[in-house]
Amino acid sequence: MELRHLRCFLAVAEELHFARAAERLHIEQSPLSRAIKELEEELGVQLFLRTTRSTKLTHAGRLLLEHVPRVFIALQQARDSVKAAANGFRGQLRMALSDGISPSRFSSFLALCREEEPEVEIRLSEVPLAQQIKGLLEDLYDAGFAQSDEVGDGIVATPVWSEPLMVAVPVRHPILSYKRVPVEELLRYPLVLCDPQVCEGHARQVERFLRQSGSEPLVAEQVASCDLMMALVAAGFALGLVGESNIATCREPGVIGRPLAGVCPLLTTYLLHSTREPPVALSRIIERVQTIESVEAT
Repeated sequence: MELRHLRCFLAVAEELHFARAAERLHIEQSPLSRAIKELEEELGVQLFLRTTRSTKLTHAGRLLLEHVPRVFIALQQARDSVKAAANGFRGQLRMALSDGISPSRFSSFLALCREEEPEVEIRLSEVPLAQQIKGLLEDLYDAGFAQSDEVGDGIVATPVWSEPLMVAVPVRHPILSYKRVPVEELLRYPLVLCDPQVCEGHARQVERFLRQSGSEPLVAEQVASCDLMMALVAAGFALGLVGESNIATCREPGVIGRPLAGVCPLLTTYLLHSTREPPVALSRIIERVQTIESVEAT
């Protein structure tokens, strides 16, 4: 099995169209079909069901698709490690990010890492929560940040940062008459929220808060990032629900943050890592995030 076989398989499996896959790989369709046939012959299984109208993965093809992306991730990490060594780094920490974590605290954390351990290169990957958990279990990442502690067996989730959940409000909106927004007033208006498929942990925490109200929110849109949420809020499309730091770092001039009335709900960020014995570099990471939390709390 050669890497070219796997590249061809991955392209066809993702496109489910041989012509588009060939175009993506910048090759003719005939060598692509030949590579898939060679791979099928080597594995002794059929990977695709192909008709004149469609291309579908077989059960064996779906199983192979679960493994092939990890091959290329590991290969890229090997390249990155060699380049890091050539550039003078003596180690590497592979970190995954999910859910749009607190930008201010994360930048402080990175600055502290650079200051205290400049010889360790940090490789960052933005991935959905499910992919982060899978990568931690399969040793593709050393640690990660997410806004969920529902991570299953084999993963440790340590709460490291918490911040108030705020209402993002467009200027001249009537709800600005409240210094602290009552939940019942919030639910009178349409909301733009984070897509649970993209920001799973963030969406779970917000959904948990809204569920406590006992009323069904009017969700106007679900978006893939807090930046897009802020843009829709600034345009007067709807109200948003984000962490305090997202309001503070918002680049949209037409957005105002308001706290919620009553007991203010918190958005919590967790440091995730596997239950395997953490490397020394990871132990120092855990110490740093705790230092940032204690400094900001004082």
